[in-house]
Amino acid sequence: MNYPSPHCANLSEKVIGLLTLFQQEPTLHHQQDTTSIEASLKKAISPKFEIVFAGAFSAGKSMLINALLERELLYSAEGHATGTECYIEYAEPEQERVVLTFLSEAEIREQATLLCQKLGIFVKDSIHQPQIIQVLQKNCTDIITQEGGESKSERAKQAKALSLLLEGFVNNKDRIHTTQNATYSMEQFHFSNLAEAAGYARRGSNSAVLKKLEYYCYHPLLKDGNVLVDLPGIDAPVKKDAELTYNKIEHPDTSAVICVLKPAAAGEMTSEETELMEKMRSNSGIRDRVFYVFNRIDETWYNGQLRQRLDSLIQTQFRDNTRVYKTSGLLGFYGSQIKNTNSSDRFGLNTIFAESVKGIGGEEETPQFVSEFNNYCANSGKLTRTNFKVSVNSYETPNENYFRILNESGKDLIQQLIIDSGIEEFRTAIIRYLTEEKRPQLFASLADDLQPLCINLKKYYLQQLQDLDSQPHEIEAMKQQELRQLNQQLQQAGKEFCHHIESEVNLIVTNGDPAFEDDFRKLKARMVSRLDELLQTFSVANAYSRATLSHPRNATAPLIAVLVEALYHLANELEDVLVEESNKLVKIFCQRLLDRVKQAEYYRQLYRLLGNDGGIETQLKQLETQLIHALVSEAKTECDRYVRESPRFYDEGTFSIYQFRQTLQQTSQGYDCQSMVEAEPAIRQLLKLDFEPKVSTTIRCNFRQTINQTLKTHLLPIATQQADEILQQYPQARANLEQTLEQEAVEKIARNQRLQIEIEQKIEQYNQAVSSINNCLQSMQVYEHQLPVIIKNEIIKEPIHFDDENQDHSQRESLLAITEI
Repeated sequence: MNYPSPHCANLSEKVIGLLTLFQQEPTLHHQQDTTSIEASLKKAISPKFEIVFAGAFSAGKSMLINALLERELLYSAEGHATGTECYIEYAEPEQERVVLTFLSEAEIREQATLLCQKLGIFVKDSIHQPQIIQVLQKNCTDIITQEGGESKSERAKQAKALSLLLEGFVNNKDRIHTTQNATYSMEQFHFSNLAEAAGYARRGSNSAVLKKLEYYCYHPLLKDGNVLVDLPGIDAPVKKDAELTYNKIEHPDTSAVICVLKPAAAGEMTSEETELMEKMRSNSGIRDRVFYVFNRIDETWYNGQLRQRLDSLIQTQFRDNTRVYKTSGLLGFYGSQIKNTNSSDRFGLNTIFAESVKGIGGEEETPQFVSEFNNYCANSGKLTRTNFKVSVNSYETPNENYFRILNESGKDLIQQLIIDSGIEEFRTAIIRYLTEEKRPQLFASLADDLQPLCINLKKYYLQQLQDLDSQPHEIEAMKQQELRQLNQQLQQAGKEFCHHIESEVNLIVTNGDPAFEDDFRKLKARMVSRLDELLQTFSVANAYSRATLSHPRNATAPLIAVLVEALYHLANELEDVLVEESNKLVKIFCQRLLDRVKQAEYYRQLYRLLGNDGGIETQLKQLETQLIHALVSEAKTECDRYVRESPRFYDEGTFSIYQFRQTLQQTSQGYDCQSMVEAEPAIRQLLKLDFEPKVSTTIRCNFRQTINQTLKTHLLPIATQQADEILQQYPQARANLEQTLEQEAVEKIARNQRLQIEIEQKIEQYNQAVSSINNCLQSMQVYEHQLPVIIKNEIIKEPIHFDDENQDHSQRESLLAITEI
């Protein structure tokens, strides 16, 4: 990690220290999400500044990047355009590498189809067939010939692009996946160094099928997270390649946009360049980070008309922009290459340009740079007012002139060439922009994200100190304060008891207490099962016997009499069950309520104040008896109604009345007991039709509401009464407290002292972290974003309000200790 200032060396440690202090205060958590701070910290300590190069086809972006990095990485030949994304990041010299990502076969097929459509070539079959590729290659060659050269027209450029795409597909077919983007390391290609890998990637056909190139190489420009990004031209033959460039320009993570423009060589801006300019100027998020570079400025040195048009363009359309640069990527790049040469290798003719100078018949060819160099010396006018006295002689070959001039003028002339290329000035401007503007912005953003957290911590610590400072520090004073607060504390305990009981009752009424719901389900199940049992075991003979015993003068009994006996029997048996289950329900409920009350904080507080629970348990035991009595009475009343027939039972057209008539016809066949017993199944069916609706109404409608109402009418008044009784026990509480108050006072004073020390230690940690961060911010010159330190005698005017739901129990303990004393 490379910090921009030694004052920022421990920035990460200090920010994490503040986050740790914040995490230690649970009551503050809901006030701020610290995710943004962590993200800002990561950007500040490990920044990545993406510098995107954008421009039209053949504007010289790649040569400009090569010149900036002083090495030949990117393909820079005119007449070639690909959709390859290229990212260049920093690596130590011994760790240089390349990662190559290929287009999938599907993507290549899509691009080929699109280019064929633009060229008016009809393709029936897929391009993976060799004969189809051969036909397409011939078509491309014909088109380029017709257009007069591969860069002579848009149509010729598209034909060249298609030709390279097909050639790249054939040459790299074993590396290209059908549907996915295959990725390879430099070692998988058996490249021994970055130059070999770059040489492979620069070849046009290979470049055409590469989706992405990631270079990791050494150059000071790439230090501190700077990443150069070369993207397809804004007028790329494939539309989505151009869209990729526009998307990258507009992306918020892009730190700088280098807009490489053609007018220095072409005399005017292309329509695509004009469109790009308008988009960037209309977007406030982009325009402040754009550098405008007129590359190939050397061409204006030899063409006065071209120079005037460029000057006019800059004065009219770029008048208000301070980031306008003029460069010659060609001279800058080759200047950097020959600066380490000397006369022994003829200033690169025998090494750098060895391949270029090879001619037919032993005569040397003239490399392009040598011609440009001689032209620079003789015609650019750049050396006129310098100490360099150079001449280009007509009797010497261009290579001889080149060697002689450099041999006479030495490396100072090379350095002058590099200066005049504008590359150094442009490189310095980029570094200054990232160092002095973009990087401080990251620290300012981090400080802005930290600001609310620091303010919250500051207010919290100071309020705690104020609260502690307001507490008595002497034992007698604390005892008096405790006694003064006794009445309030008893009242508060009574209120909390009332609220607790209200909450418990409301849970029952709203079916929100799972345990009670389970108990009531058992009551319902018991009633249903008991009814089934009674119906299955009902004896008509026994009922007939009870009916004749009730009427000694008669020797027979009607069906109605048997049914009457059955109604009484079933109703009484069900009443016993409902009474028993109600009794059980109330006992379980009261025990559960008592257990919950004993776990409440007010219960613990009452024991501290009174030495007992103030009569709560006794009150709840008495309540249990009252509830049982009330619900047993209700259960008896409910089941007593079972004796009466249901009016709907006799409704005309119902199954029950039909069943009753059928049973009556069967039992009226004789006058003895046997005729009645033979109708037992029908009589049981009648009883089932009558009782099932009655029991269902009880357990599904009536009795639950009865229970709810009974609990509410008994519990709420008793809770209020109990709260009053607690308050009346002030004399007992005072007498009890006086026995233990001194010991409690000693413990609370000690606890408050301990808390005060802890808070002061946290404040010290906070101030150390903030001071260190502020030193870092000062070194980055973002003074207005400094964080607040804590001065212990400051007064907090706005107390912090704690969220009860989010408050940690231990924290609540501490706060109660502060506020109670």
